[in-house]
Amino acid sequence: MTKLQGKVAVVTGGTSGIGLATAQRLVQEGAYVYVTGRRQAELDAAVAAIGSNVTGVRGDVSRLADLDHLYEVVRSLHNQIDILFVNAGGGEFAPLGNITEEHYEKTFNINVKGTLFTVQKALPLLKDGASIILTSSLAASSGMPAFSVYSATKAAIRSFARGWIVDLQSRKIRVNAISPGVIHTPGLTGLASSEEESQQFLQQMAQQIPLERVGKPEEVASAVVFLASDDSSFINGIELFIDGGQSQI
Repeated sequence: MTKLQGKVAVVTGGTSGIGLATAQRLVQEGAYVYVTGRRQAELDAAVAAIGSNVTGVRGDVSRLADLDHLYEVVRSLHNQIDILFVNAGGGEFAPLGNITEEHYEKTFNINVKGTLFTVQKALPLLKDGASIILTSSLAASSGMPAFSVYSATKAAIRSFARGWIVDLQSRKIRVNAISPGVIHTPGLTGLASSEEESQQFLQQMAQQIPLERVGKPEEVASAVVFLASDDSSFINGIELFIDGGQSQI
């Protein structure tokens, strides 16, 4: 498995779940990977789990100075980016009527502002013909109770992919979005207040999925590797649902 041999990849939000599984898979495929995370202990653990050909850079994607630092590190060691997986993000439940300005700003700053400037600040390092993969969500196209702000941010991310393939047309840089459904990650189970509630939530969600189970981070990682590689060389601007068919019914 060396379809990405010699490539340099950046994975934001790479310390757990989808980001960590993808960073591990990218390294297995021959890439050198930079991963980011906000908490040093989790970042150190992720780097140890990945094992080799990896550099961890602590930072918050909503802070432009942190993004500048990330790309300074990349520039000093490799001076190029072939694959940019813009994965950092998050959300919290807040039904209409209880949405606060703080909730709105926090969610949009991380998910939308963070995605925008992660990509824009990477442009000088991105090689012509590079692949950018954005993490959207099934929630962007399916109504979910108490999740409207998060859903709106993910819809914006999907829209970025459409606009940026035109902006980057002359450089032949591809931009695609993945939209995971229910994936068993710490971020998802962390929304529950207890382990019992988490398991009940996962079981309820599985009943809504044609495959009758929730997804695994490794399954999303396989899709990202496909979009990062030459196997998808004529795929540009798409939204790839990784949801067991939930979006199709």
